[in-house]
Amino acid sequence: MLDLDKANLEFGQSSPQSIINWALEQANKPIVTTNFGPHEAVILHMVTQANPTISVIWIDSGYNTRATYTVAQSLIDRLNLNIDVYTPKVSAARQDAALGGIPSIDEERHAAFTEQFKLEPFSRAMQAVAPDIWFTAVRSEQTAFRRNMKVFSEGVNGVIKVAPLLHWKETQMNAYLQEHSLPNVDKYFDPTKAEAGRECGLHTKI
Repeated sequence: MLDLDKANLEFGQSSPQSIINWALEQANKPIVTTNFGPHEAVILHMVTQANPTISVIWIDSGYNTRATYTVAQSLIDRLNLNIDVYTPKVSAARQDAALGGIPSIDEERHAAFTEQFKLEPFSRAMQAVAPDIWFTAVRSEQTAFRRNMKVFSEGVNGVIKVAPLLHWKETQMNAYLQEHSLPNVDKYFDPTKAEAGRECGLHTKI
């Protein structure tokens, strides 16, 4: 088990690539998760430069925009991603046609919808892969909750969550995309968030 306080003290303000390289040295079974949303190409490019065969997990709700699926396929092909896709047990089409569609955040069923379309597939993925290091692209400026996160933290079942880009600003993300000619999504939709700056529950529970 890593000493997270020591890791945050020594590497909390380091460059993303330094954080990634150090964390990979400690890992036996690392993964990186992605939703292929805005700026996700940054973490995918950085991590695969250090470990080209790292396991990539995508929780695809089925509600992604056409632009998201186009960018996703572009990155899968260009970076030769070792990707596994996990989907909800109920399809988006069935949800829309027979189960009431996407509930608003004020509806009682929104929590169950979030569990079904994001948290359950993610939990299933984590159980199947059983990683020890989990790279995520969360950044402190994205939500109020993330402002209090640390670069290294502990998730369920002892997995170490690593956020190399936690302290990067959007301008730095855009500069990296431009420098490496990486595609970016400008039309993204997360059915569990409903509004910008709101947590979906993935990082508050895991």
